[in-house]
Amino acid sequence: MQLPLGPLRSRNFALLWSAALVSNIGSWMQSVGLGILVTIRTHEPLWTGLVAAAAFLPVGLVSPIGGVLADRLDRRRWLIVTTLGETALAGVLAWMAFSKHDPPSWDVVVAMAASVFSSLGFPSYQAMLPELVGKNQLLAAVSLSSAQYNFGRVIGPALAGLAIAFGSYGFAFLINAISFFAVIVALLMIRLPLSTGDQESRAKSSEFSETPKTPGMIESIKTGARSAWNLPSARAAIVFIGVVAFLGSPFIALIPAMAINTLHSGKLGTSMLVTSQGLGAVLGAVFASSLAKAFGRERLLAFNLAGLPVALIIYGLMPNIVLSCVSLFLVGGLYIGVLSGLNTAIQLSVPGQTRGRVLSFYMMTLGTLYPIGSLLMGSIANYSGVRWVTVGGAAVLIVSWVVVGITGTSLLAGLGIVSVAGSVPGGD
Repeated sequence: MQLPLGPLRSRNFALLWSAALVSNIGSWMQSVGLGILVTIRTHEPLWTGLVAAAAFLPVGLVSPIGGVLADRLDRRRWLIVTTLGETALAGVLAWMAFSKHDPPSWDVVVAMAASVFSSLGFPSYQAMLPELVGKNQLLAAVSLSSAQYNFGRVIGPALAGLAIAFGSYGFAFLINAISFFAVIVALLMIRLPLSTGDQESRAKSSEFSETPKTPGMIESIKTGARSAWNLPSARAAIVFIGVVAFLGSPFIALIPAMAINTLHSGKLGTSMLVTSQGLGAVLGAVFASSLAKAFGRERLLAFNLAGLPVALIIYGLMPNIVLSCVSLFLVGGLYIGVLSGLNTAIQLSVPGQTRGRVLSFYMMTLGTLYPIGSLLMGSIANYSGVRWVTVGGAAVLIVSWVVVGITGTSLLAGLGIVSVAGSVPGGD
């Protein structure tokens, strides 16, 4: 099976992909380093949870605004602005750590501010992908973007450990600040075929459905929400990612508890599980395009949706760290297949002028329901244990898919998994 490297032949995509990989490695170094720093300084899990929540909360609150700006401004230039904001805040964290003026409360505030900039810019990055590659390469581009994110998730924590061991926490944060310049340079070098934020050209476009007068922020968000709901593929993708985020995704937040409290494998076990999931996600993302060509994009998405809860049950029942790593490797591949497949379904169906806003609602759903589900399952795990809450959540996910299969044919049809008549489509 050939690696789906076609999008990397595009100069624009290759530049941005490589730069994003460097930046994601730096971001994971900061995320891991900040969590360790706050935990050691406070010895209170609450503060560690607050730092983690600070990274997700803005995704749910700010993404719709980022989606409006992605459709209203030049996406490339706006992404440069938000990246500069992240660079500055990483520099602030480094200065705080070097100078020892870093109370946990300020660490949480700065981490949340950095997440705000990231949430404002990420819809622009997502909406740019169809302009960097052709539609026939879109799934491969989305999959490769997921692969580089998870590759950073594998490398970043290891480099964070080295940076902290041989330098300091401030050194890890400084490396992250420097890594953002790779994205800025790449964005300055790429040239898009369309000036995505040029209002004058949009007004002349036959696809442009809004009035020439620029609507207000609230009205633009409402327009994006209507577009997301009225397009069957977008509506289905958002509903499915919401169910997965609430019932399936919390396994990520519970990995440390599984390793330490259930498998009694300590920090090493945590690292092994995180790495296993990351490697599975990388390989799953890399081969997604080839598998889609072989079996059909819709069938591959259906397989990933059905297989994810089964793999989670297997992972939850494994008796030791080695078997847990093997099963979590499988979970990582299926999980990234779900995310890539649903994201691609939106990218292929949403017109360019509302793509940023529709994608922002997709990200808002994931970013909101994942932490809510994690808090709920974490609370239940205090009484039932991580193993059984993982199995239980996956079992409810299976029941949800059965209910969708019986009563939600229109949702499945929106993703192309079944036809209107209910038969499985045979094309790509």
